[in-house]
Amino acid sequence: MRMEDVQTLHQARPFRPFAIHTADGRTFPIPHNEFLAYDPDGATLVAFRPNRTFSVLDLALITELELLAQNGKKKGRSRR
Repeated sequence: MRMEDVQTLHQARPFRPFAIHTADGRTFPIPHNEFLAYDPDGATLVAFRPNRTFSVLDLALITELELLAQNGKKKGRSRR
């Protein structure tokens, strides 16, 4: 995955919820742009959850970005 792909969804105005899928099968919903951060070098992302936990993700292990409907349900996928 390229950082530019993640940034395009993260910085979209208006923001649309999306999910990050990783090589190990996990999914990280990003319901609002404040639930995602990334390092300046573009190799690592931090996905925050509503319960105040977070996961540090390696960009190289992200396999898919999925657009979600406003209610958090699946809408479409973007593989790059």
